[in-house]
Amino acid sequence: MDINRVKQILSSPAEIEVQYNGVSVWIDDIKEDDATAIVHLVGGIEEQTEVDIESLKEV
Repeated sequence: MDINRVKQILSSPAEIEVQYNGVSVWIDDIKEDDATAIVHLVGGIEEQTEVDIESLKEV
């Protein structure tokens, strides 16, 4: 995924499914300088993880 699509997803009122390593995640924030996103598991604990934007996949 690219950074522009992540921005679109963050600003969208729709629920857009995004996966990281085959697991559904919510995107909480992006760090443009590092090209990373802060995510947490859908329906899981609220623990956040920083991941490379390129490793995210829109389903």
